[in-house]
Order: sequence, then structure tokens, then C-alpha cells
Amino acid sequence: MNNVVRLWTLLILLVLGACKNNNAEDLLTEKEVIAVMDKFDQGWKEKNAALVDSVLSPHYLYFTQSGKTFNRASIVATAGSNEYSLQTMERDNLTIQLEGHAAVVNTIWKGKGAYHGETFDDRQRCSVTIVKLNGQVRILSEHCTPIR
Repeated sequence: MNNVVRLWTLLILLVLGACKNNNAEDLLTEKEVIAVMDKFDQGWKEKNAALVDSVLSPHYLYFTQSGKTFNRASIVATAGSNEYSLQTMERDNLTIQLEGHAAVVNTIWKGKGAYHGETFDDRQRCSVTIVKLNGQVRILSEHCTPIR
């Protein structure tokens, strides 16, 4: 009977250890956040709508400066549109707040270009929400506010 109890105890400890390791593997890491942000920016720089799309959550939402929202389809269409062009783009002052399977990225985005014939020279503080679900790291939402 002692051997059966020891075997069950060992089995329970192994299962609990495996569960703990699986959960730790599912936690979002700073390295994953930076990789997604880099891929997102690369897609915009290269006007590669498919690359932008690849890092967005199916539920992605962009909050515009005017108080409106753009969904994933709208953002992907803009990324590949001839109506939108970037001459320069950079992101700096990046800080990351991790919380389990989610992160909030605080960053300053600077870009010069044109949108629907109107030129822009923006400097914005952006908040980007990133989530990890079933091993997939995606951008869930983004909101940028002009820095005056």
C-alpha cells in the first residue's frame, strides 16, 4: 500500500509540474512583444499589408485621434493602400508592462508621409495592447495621441 501511495503522489506531482510548465510557457515575454512590434513596424515600412495583418488579433481595434475606430480590415487596407505612404518612420522610448498573457506597450511613434493627399509629420504617444493566446502573440488594440 505504501508503494501505491508513493506512486500516486509522484504521479500527481509530475502532473502538477507539467501544468505549471505549460502555463509558464504560455506567459507573454518581453522578447515576444518586441518581435511583434518589430514585425508590425516592418510591415508598415515596406507597405506589406500581409505582414501587418499577420500580427493583428482577429479582434484588433485602432482608436483614431478623432475619436473614431478602425477595425482590422480597415488597418490592413490602409497599410497596403496607395493613399497612404511613409517617407520616414521610427519608434522610440518603448516600455513594456507585462501581465500574464497580456502587455501594454508605451512608445513614441514618429512618421512623415501622406494620407489621402494630405501630408503629415506626426509625433505621437502610442499605447499598444498585445495578447498571447494559444501560443499566438498578436496586437489587440492601439491608440495614438499627438504630442504637441
